[in-house]
Amino acid sequence: MKKLILAAATAMLMTSSAMAEKIGVTMALFDDNFLTVLRNGIDAKGKEMGLDVQIEDAQNDVAKQLDQINNFIAAGVAAIIVNPVDPSAPQAMTDAAAKANVPLVYVNRQPINIDSLPDNQAFVASNEVDSGTLETIQLCDNWAAEGKSEVSVYVMQGELSNQAAVQRTQDIYDVINAGKCKVKITVIDQQTANWSRDQAQNLMTNWLSTNTPFDGVIANNDEMAIGAIQAMKAAGIDMKSVQVGGIDATQDALAAMQAGDLDVTVFQNASAQGSGALEAAVKLSKGEAVDQKVWVPFELVTPENIGNYLSKN
Repeated sequence: MKKLILAAATAMLMTSSAMAEKIGVTMALFDDNFLTVLRNGIDAKGKEMGLDVQIEDAQNDVAKQLDQINNFIAAGVAAIIVNPVDPSAPQAMTDAAAKANVPLVYVNRQPINIDSLPDNQAFVASNEVDSGTLETIQLCDNWAAEGKSEVSVYVMQGELSNQAAVQRTQDIYDVINAGKCKVKITVIDQQTANWSRDQAQNLMTNWLSTNTPFDGVIANNDEMAIGAIQAMKAAGIDMKSVQVGGIDATQDALAAMQAGDLDVTVFQNASAQGSGALEAAVKLSKGEAVDQKVWVPFELVTPENIGNYLSKN
């Protein structure tokens, strides 16, 4: 159930008209393709709305991110947007903003305390229950279309502390266990590559060194899928002989799909998440009603409909 929330009256009293135009944003890290699109979405929406938006890079450091939030509060911002470094450790950030009566909006990475956020805090993202489900079912359909009844796969996970990685991996098993897959899937191995293309390439290289037959790779994001593809191509594997899936539909992923290397991805509208988070933050700063959980739908991307997504990110 969506919970309708209203910014506290004390926050409204503390926010002047000048302050209402200042929004502080702390991103987990700038050096990430998907998060760059999200950050650009916030920036573009801020310019469109005529806001003063200050975006800072936490550089994957939880302590640094908390310092940034405290600095935003001290500077008198009207609201704060947080793309958390570690979604399992947001309580101090939530508490700091709540104590100062400053509205806070988490974006993209679901905080572990999502169901106990204060009334003037919200979360904007896409529902991860859908992401890995769409990816896995389409891969199943692809294998079935090839006439296969059983397949063996590798699973690449994102950061294990990240809710998205946990849920996207669980989605794979939910599809298998619920009988939604048209073929029988055996997972040979699953390991984390921490959302990283380079780490995924190294992991895939290690898997290939075992000479174990496999039919595909199911990755929690596109960067890892691309890393796996690079390792397979370096090993001389014909990409037509395997199925590879990712999530995010980044420009690099779409290019890989056009080249015939990536078979499935799932469009996560990073720009819409960014602009949606900013809109929510501004509404909260003005005391307007906002849904505490705002979902931006995932969309399946295949070679058949890729043309609809080439200009979206």
